[in-house]
Amino acid sequence: MALDVNTLFLVTIYVEAMLGLLLLFAWVQNSAITAVAWWGSAHLLRAGSIALFGTFGALPDLVSIDLANVILFTSFAATWIGARLFDGRPVSWLCLFAGAAAWLVLGRLTPIAGSMEARVLLSSGIITTYTWLAAYEFWRGREEPLVSRWPAIFMLFAHGALFLLRTPLSAVLPWSTSAAVFESVWMTVLSFEALLFTIAIAFILLAMAKERSEYLHRIAAFVDSLTGIANRRAFFDGCSQIERRLRDDPRPAAMLVMDLDNFKTINDNFGHGIGDTTLQIFAECASVNLSDDDLIGRLGGEEFAALLYGADHDKALIVAEGIRTTFAEAARDVYGRPVAASVSIGVAISEPGTFDVNALLTQADEALYRAKERGRNRTEFASLDLVLRLDGSTPSLRIDTLAARSAA
Repeated sequence: MALDVNTLFLVTIYVEAMLGLLLLFAWVQNSAITAVAWWGSAHLLRAGSIALFGTFGALPDLVSIDLANVILFTSFAATWIGARLFDGRPVSWLCLFAGAAAWLVLGRLTPIAGSMEARVLLSSGIITTYTWLAAYEFWRGREEPLVSRWPAIFMLFAHGALFLLRTPLSAVLPWSTSAAVFESVWMTVLSFEALLFTIAIAFILLAMAKERSEYLHRIAAFVDSLTGIANRRAFFDGCSQIERRLRDDPRPAAMLVMDLDNFKTINDNFGHGIGDTTLQIFAECASVNLSDDDLIGRLGGEEFAALLYGADHDKALIVAEGIRTTFAEAARDVYGRPVAASVSIGVAISEPGTFDVNALLTQADEALYRAKERGRNRTEFASLDLVLRLDGSTPSLRIDTLAARSAA
């Protein structure tokens, strides 16, 4: 049974309109993701353009073709703008209407105005350009772990490719006996594909927005909002993961407990704004001295901790001193204010097969206490000797000061 193109057009109008309203409703529920509003508007614009295409022959070509195409190109441009906004890029108002302007100007040139094939190729090229630009925007943001981003890229690329091949393919496809454009087999294929595409892409974009919201909520639950590093909860979760790795592959590990010196004085003398910036500077200085296998977190206030995977005494010493000296240099002046901030660091080492998070923290914390007592802005080490008893009772601990670094 042959598909009726006019019926497909009518169904597409209703589907585009409903999907557009659905996306706008979703945006109202979570207005933080403005891209959803652009995508919803794009569907509504396409519904309007298809409705105008359906008036071909009943209304002047200026309305049923030119105006319909202007709205259609703007709808695909809105999808692209939404993709840009989704990944934090600005709106390009000039490019939003560039496709419509190209159609109105180039479509009236003699070589194109007199050729239906040239006009179809021009319109297909504009749609393909916007569709591929949207796919490219999603591709640029692929580092964000959103699974739904990949089907969106594929569908946008495939849809654009189909439009780009529209004119060359139509030459080899069979046509109906009436030879009317809107009754051609190829137009039926395009209309049916457009209907399936608009349904699929709407739900994929909606799923991507939902996945983004969930991802941001997960980040908010595990990331310290001021410094951008792991919060206390995330740090201990990460320690548990490293503990499992060390259980399967025993290696040494080092725990660093770090506390900014005289931080209350910094807040009192320079204000909490400078104090917050100082914390951010420290988090950045500490992070650049760590490897990808290491873990750092803010335990609270001005206290931080880092777990160094596979680090022995020498490596831990290099990392701790690197953090201390880097921070002292970076926080010497903050926004032109002589803050001269420093950090004291306590370090505990776990030998292969003896890893215990709580014991390491206890050891590192006591070493930190000694660093404070001995003048601050220094690194103190404590060795951790865990002897696990056969009956599973609490391990015995032996603390020895191994090294102390004087202030720079």
